[in-house]
Amino acid sequence: MSQLDEIQGNLLRKPTGKAADELERTASEYKPLHSFKLDKEKSYQQQFADMYFLRLTKIKPVVEQRASEAWRHTIIGDEPAKKAERVLDIRQGELCWVSGTVYMNMELKPNILEDVSQDRWISAPLSNNKYYADDGSDAVALEDESGRIRLVGDFLNSVILVTGCIVAVMGTENINGELEVIDLKFPDLPPQPERWATSKSPTTNKQSDVKGPKNEDEEMTDDQPKGGRGKIAIVSGLGFAGQDASHALELNLLLEYLLGEALDPIAQRELSQISRLIIAGNSISLEERQLADEDSAEKRADQKKYGYDSSSYNALPSQLFDEFLSALLPTIPITLLPGAQDPANASYPQQPIHPAMFPLSRAYTAPPASTESGWLDTVTNPWEGEIDGWRVLGTGGQNIDDIFKYVGSNDRLGMMEATCRWRCCAPTAPDTLWAYPFQDDDPFVMHTCPHLYLVGCQPEFGTRVIQGEDGQAVRLIAVPSFFATREIVLVDSETLGVSKVKITTG
Repeated sequence: MSQLDEIQGNLLRKPTGKAADELERTASEYKPLHSFKLDKEKSYQQQFADMYFLRLTKIKPVVEQRASEAWRHTIIGDEPAKKAERVLDIRQGELCWVSGTVYMNMELKPNILEDVSQDRWISAPLSNNKYYADDGSDAVALEDESGRIRLVGDFLNSVILVTGCIVAVMGTENINGELEVIDLKFPDLPPQPERWATSKSPTTNKQSDVKGPKNEDEEMTDDQPKGGRGKIAIVSGLGFAGQDASHALELNLLLEYLLGEALDPIAQRELSQISRLIIAGNSISLEERQLADEDSAEKRADQKKYGYDSSSYNALPSQLFDEFLSALLPTIPITLLPGAQDPANASYPQQPIHPAMFPLSRAYTAPPASTESGWLDTVTNPWEGEIDGWRVLGTGGQNIDDIFKYVGSNDRLGMMEATCRWRCCAPTAPDTLWAYPFQDDDPFVMHTCPHLYLVGCQPEFGTRVIQGEDGQAVRLIAVPSFFATREIVLVDSETLGVSKVKITTG
């Protein structure tokens, strides 16, 4: 499965007498797009409802076009399907279709009034509890500017729906004032740019004719040609904690693996093709903070001074992470996304971790006034950029983790696919996923289809290629948490083929 399994017995051998070739790490073309960067003048005085209207305004024309093309010749019982301009225009017994925003009425969802009453203002509460109820008490509704109507029908059981996604539904209103759904349409994948759409190919043979990744769900093997092809390494959930962390040895082995140390020349040559490392969230562990929270409220109050609780802060995890980055940065560029546990703002989109957190590594970051990216690029979460000509969308995992709470399924790749077909990477923001109250634009709307979509901090590794109606192809990667699985992901920068590597001490 990995190069580590192949080098046993190869390290202790006689010298060949030949001078070793000097290895150079493969270079990559990299361009961040800053799609989720907030202005310096941030204000939290606005209402959140404007985000839903912005999202509906942007996606509604697309979903209505798809619905019109699909249902314009639909006739059931000699009655043609008619378009209802608004939810309030639906008439009982008439076959019609209408578009709007989905709202999930779920008893287990958190209540904002309860959050305010318990004075939870500093950071979003981290919870793995499901909102989904098995007893069928959850209700699905469709709303627009005019009103809201409840959706019912067996068809709803075959699709993933969460609060905030924009859909079109066809059906008839029953005597209870509910819309019996017969069919449903999503906006589907947005237009996908050609490869090298925003940057220039470094090769003379420009590969702009490549639309997306290979259609098959390709796994890289040793039989595949590797000459000159770069790789992108992706890891998430490093979980740096104190010195007694249970996975400290694996973190050191990961560092040696990425640097090519203590490996045989064949493995070192292959690892020199890793052109960039993406760290997708949760680099810092919550272990110390959770232990501090177990103390009594009275004890924490006694230790506070000027509103700062020194007992609940431990600088060691950040220092260890900084040392890890500083050891890697001389040889490999790094894109760093924050996660739910990292020292960044809790609301979506998370802004870059400040370089001041990395005294040893900040020399590799870009100057504050520069428009260029540094060798260490601290970016937003979600993040959008272009690597070797491929359009990449990455998140630290909060968007999928929140969708997971809405549904009874455990299919994380299916949820990732749903966000692409909804054209919204974080539909549950701001309902249950804390978000900035945007007024002029909703950056979570996907105007452009990525070639590679990665989500960090997931329970297990998974990958899939999905197709669109206009030839779009998207490689989905659920990146496992290294803290839990000891796994990292390698992506071929030419084919977007994927493999995983497990770092173990056994």
